[in-house]
Amino acid sequence: MSHSQLKAFHHVALLGGFSRAAEALCHTQPAISEQVRKLEQDHDVLLFHRERKRVHLTEAGEQLFRLTKQYFEIEQQIDEYLSETSAAVTGELRIIADSAHHVTEILTQFRKKYPNITVSLRVGNTREIVEELRAYNAEIGIAGSVDPGRDMETLSLGTTEIIGFAARGVLLASKHSLTLKELSELPLIFREEGSKTRAKLVEAAALQGIELKPAIVAEGREAVREVVASGAGIGFVSKAEFGHDDRLVQIGLSDADLTMSETLVHLSQRREVKVIRTFMDVARRTLAEREAQG
Repeated sequence: MSHSQLKAFHHVALLGGFSRAAEALCHTQPAISEQVRKLEQDHDVLLFHRERKRVHLTEAGEQLFRLTKQYFEIEQQIDEYLSETSAAVTGELRIIADSAHHVTEILTQFRKKYPNITVSLRVGNTREIVEELRAYNAEIGIAGSVDPGRDMETLSLGTTEIIGFAARGVLLASKHSLTLKELSELPLIFREEGSKTRAKLVEAAALQGIELKPAIVAEGREAVREVVASGAGIGFVSKAEFGHDDRLVQIGLSDADLTMSETLVHLSQRREVKVIRTFMDVARRTLAEREAQG
């Protein structure tokens, strides 16, 4: 096994094809194909399913790809360490969050200080966030009430209550709160399995012997908001994420004291990755300034 073989494999897996890998590495496609073929032959393993012009990772390939992500990230850290005198911090920071709301203030400060870092932000539920961090498909996660395990480092972003919400006119104007029993008799709009808000609500009801079933399951918080706004039922969200929407009204949960804590999280073993380290530094400073301002 050679470094060049691993590099060829990694780029084919990363870019989804031999020709793209060859272009990225400034080699010919036959040269890249030969490096991968030799790696497979020497270790008697099939890393890719080859179907005409498309390739797909095998199960063994998926496992190796996870390791090469770590391998080449460490190589990058070594390069960054040896060129630490460089003033500009560059690279890519991939963030996956249960709601963009919780990270906008930190992102604003981060972009001001590090304009050369490209940031991508996508949405996922708590389970997806932890899985993507462990798969090296994101650097930073923002999740609700997360218990990620010892391989993660966390930073608390605060706690807010969980509320219901509905389209204006769906409930009586005088109805500002509902019991869990009353909720069980109404059409409920839940997020997908893996949502911490959904899990906490269902667990709290179960403790009272009440079963909460969704009338509709929508993928993602924005989808839930739009379904609820149409008048289809009652949705649930942390109060900090409710925002301002004239179509909707808040509904308190009168017999359930449910809260959602938001946490910034990353893999412990990646703490020295420059973009992670710089983002965490900005996050801590931003939170400290917010607390000082009251």
